[in-house]
Amino acid sequence: MSMSVGGDAAEEKPITDINTTPLVDVMLVLLIIFLIAVPVVLQSVKLKLPDVRFDPTTTKPENVLLSVTGDGANCNVYWGMSPVTSTELLNRGVEKLKAEIERQGGVGNPALELPEAHIRGDVNTPYRCIGGAIYTMQRAGFAKVGFISEPPPGGNPRPS
Repeated sequence: MSMSVGGDAAEEKPITDINTTPLVDVMLVLLIIFLIAVPVVLQSVKLKLPDVRFDPTTTKPENVLLSVTGDGANCNVYWGMSPVTSTELLNRGVEKLKAEIERQGGVGNPALELPEAHIRGDVNTPYRCIGGAIYTMQRAGFAKVGFISEPPPGGNPRPS
């Protein structure tokens, strides 16, 4: 390496170029640190999935109670105690919602409380059956679709 120490008095001007070598060195070190640290952080994320606990729901007479069962080939949806097809489920959901809105005074009512759809799914039911019931009720206009479950035996119904 060589360095310019001096020369003519006319050529003595301060060097105005930025020395980027230290900057590049620091950036390379930071890049290596991040390349090593990020996979370690991503792989060490531990999750605790929620326990099966529930908040007690208040059952209102205007809410819709659906039961869903099924095996690998067939899905069975029950509105109350009567079996329905997906088309009947959609039509009954729309009719129920319209009737409830009219009963409460129409869409202009500021205190309008829409009914909810509560789904009880058998533990062995494929997700596509339950997901289909959720989708159909949302298409019918139900904004709140929830699940009904049983607490574990001897368990506290409220999370501690």
